[in-house]
This record gives sequence, structure tokens and C-alpha cells, in this order.
Amino acid sequence: MLECGMLQRDKRALRTRSTILCKQLVVDELLIQSLQADNILTESMAESIMAAQTSQKRSWRLLLLLPKRGPRAFSSFCSALQETEQQHLYELLTQSPEKDGKDAPAEMFVDSSLSLPTQEVVAAKRARTHESMEFSLDADSPINSPVLPCAPDFYLSHCQQSYRMNSSSRGFALVISNVTFDPCAAPDLDPRKGGEVDDEVLRKVFTELDYLVTVHRDLTAQGMRTCIENFCRRPDHQTVDSCVVCLLSHGVEGAIYGTDGQLLQLDWVFESFDNAHCPLLQNKPKMFFIQACRGEEMDCGVEQIDGPVRTCSPSCEQRDAGREGQGDANSRQRGDMGRPRIKLPQRSDMICGFASLKGTAAMRNTKRGSWFIQELNTTLRLHARDTHLADIMMQVNSHIKEREGFAPGTAHHRCKEMSEFTSSLCKDLYLFPKYQPQY
Repeated sequence: MLECGMLQRDKRALRTRSTILCKQLVVDELLIQSLQADNILTESMAESIMAAQTSQKRSWRLLLLLPKRGPRAFSSFCSALQETEQQHLYELLTQSPEKDGKDAPAEMFVDSSLSLPTQEVVAAKRARTHESMEFSLDADSPINSPVLPCAPDFYLSHCQQSYRMNSSSRGFALVISNVTFDPCAAPDLDPRKGGEVDDEVLRKVFTELDYLVTVHRDLTAQGMRTCIENFCRRPDHQTVDSCVVCLLSHGVEGAIYGTDGQLLQLDWVFESFDNAHCPLLQNKPKMFFIQACRGEEMDCGVEQIDGPVRTCSPSCEQRDAGREGQGDANSRQRGDMGRPRIKLPQRSDMICGFASLKGTAAMRNTKRGSWFIQELNTTLRLHARDTHLADIMMQVNSHIKEREGFAPGTAHHRCKEMSEFTSSLCKDLYLFPKYQPQY
């Protein structure tokens, strides 16, 4: 049982140096793991610290906890500082007031709920990058149970009102995963530890769902653009029933970062797959999964759109409303056999899952990968056989909210992460895994 309370001299050392520690201390995974290994921090405490949105708030949370973690907490913290190459802070804490030249007045700890500065005002001796808004935690390896197959009876009872999904393969899947960023071109972007787990998880699950998967890692913004353009132009899209695009990187609202620190706009990505730019995928479902932050603030809700059931893709007979002066001959364009010419909306048959709400950050685990990709992987493996993809996305969101220790309304509710998806699907989208119709 951990003894309560830190020795008074050690508490005094932390208090008198609290401002400097808050400004210069680098609270990273290595430091936290060192304190966990000494049983100073519990797993839930470590997660709470790492979930803070700025470096200074991480430091304050740690400094508020340490005095309550027993007489060994101070020496363990000092050892952790040495292990993480923060020798200057170790020396600052362990030198006596006499050696410092004066008795520094005690700087009392403040409540962590108070507003704190977010910019670094004193340069640390150890290199520090800006906070990655895709936070990192630690746990086990990802779930890898086999994808459950669709039953023939389910396929026969649902195929008529669903998108055609019986080509072999089902389609092509593109995974772009940026893990390591150019330290010169993008010094503010930390490596996405655990990102390599995500792209391997996606490769495996979509391969089992009968997609031909291509994975590209660590591309610049222009490299991502070229890769997506080449993928859109594949002539063999004509022979398959769908496609999947997964983009994993740091991001902001509406864009993701290349390894060179330049942004790729998501609106351009969606436009590349619309009915005008990618005609071989017209009337076919196009699935997008975006693992990236969309900002820092917390939103108060999530739009969950479960597309209406229809028997055909959205289409409209072109009409002449609001087009005065074009003449009656153009009011109803007709093709062969006198049938009205049908036009598709610019964008249709798309569904996009985001790892977080608009304006908010995403969570990533350095061993298991991102929360969103973890839950997407698990839910697809267990429920793709009999669940509409929109319902799968809602289950993913529910599972993220219900993660152990993060249940709303409990004392451990430290995170408000929610995923989100948008949809322009016009039929039910079932993946019908491992089922091949018999003709």
C-alpha cells in the first residue's frame, strides 16, 4: 500500500520551483512510464495527465499529483528527470536553497481548472515540439479476431435494397499513413507513435473484407495528392463495386498534414471521387475514414446521419427551373428512345467517418493505435456481416464513449472524445463479408 504524503522538504522543493517546472518540464511518455514503473502513478493517473491539451497543463497535473503519492514520489520524479535528459531540472530540484543564493519564496500550487498560459515563455534545455493534438496513451496490442462471414440468408434478404457488393474483390482500398514528419520542414509535428499500428490494422481488416489494399506511408502533401489522383484514375474501378480511402495524419479542421508540414484539403479529396471526376465509381459506395485531429476545442454534439433507405442512387431529371432564356428545347433534355436524361448530384454515394468532432482532438494509443481505428477495426470484424455501415459508425462512436475509465458521469470522465460521420449514401451499405452469390 502506497504511503500517503510526501516529505515536507520535498514538497517545499516542488513548490518553490513550480513555476519553472511548469514552463520547462517535458512530460512525455518516457517520464510517465518511469513513474508508473515505480508505482508512483496509476494507469488512470497517467492517462489523465497525458490527456491534458497543453504542455503546461500536463506539467500542472503531474505536479499536483506528486505530493500525494507518498515519500518515494520525489526521488522517483528526480530519477525520471535524469532518465529523460532533463538534468537541469533535476539539479534545480536537488540543490539546497543556500547553493541557490537565496531562500526562494514558496510558489503555491494552483487548481488545475484555472486558465494557464499555453505558449512556452522559457526555452527548455531539451528540444520540445508543440503539443501534438492527437494524444498518446499506452495499452495492449489491437484486437485481431477473424472477420465474421455474412450468412447466405442475410444476403438474400437484404441484397435488393442494398448497394451491389458481390464483386471479387469488393474494391480497392487506399491507406495513407503519415507517422514520421520532416523535423526541418515540420518541426511542430511530433511523430505519431502507434500510427504504424493503425495502417497495419486497416490493411488486415480490409483485406479480410475482400479489398485489394495499398498502403503508403509518410507522404508530403503533394505526394498524397499525386497518390490520390493515381488511385482515382485506376481503370479497374470499373470492374469492382466500391472503394475505401483511409487518411491518417496530424490535422486541422478540413485538412490533414503531409510530412512536409503542408496541408491537404479534405474537400479536394472528396471532390476527386465525386461523380464528375471519378465516373468509374458512379453509383458505387465510396468509404472514407479520417484519423486526424480537427482542432482543440470541445463540441457539444455529433451529427449521426443514417441515410434513408432508397431503391436507387439519387438522381433527378434535369429541369429548367430558374434558367430563363435557354429556350424550350433545353427545358427537358432527352436521350435515345425519348427518355429524360438523368443526372447525378455532384457528390453522392459517399460516407466519411472522422476520428473526432469538428474542432476537437483525437486520441491515439502508442501500442494499440488510435481509438477510432481500434473501434472501427473491432466493429467491422464483429458486425460487418449483418450491420449497415452507418450503424457500424454509430456503434464505433458509442464504444469510444464507453471505453473503460471514460464513461460519462463517473469520476473518471476525463475525455469527451466522440467520432463523427457524414453520409450521402442512397441505399443500405452492407459489406457482405466472405459471401459470394451463386449464379
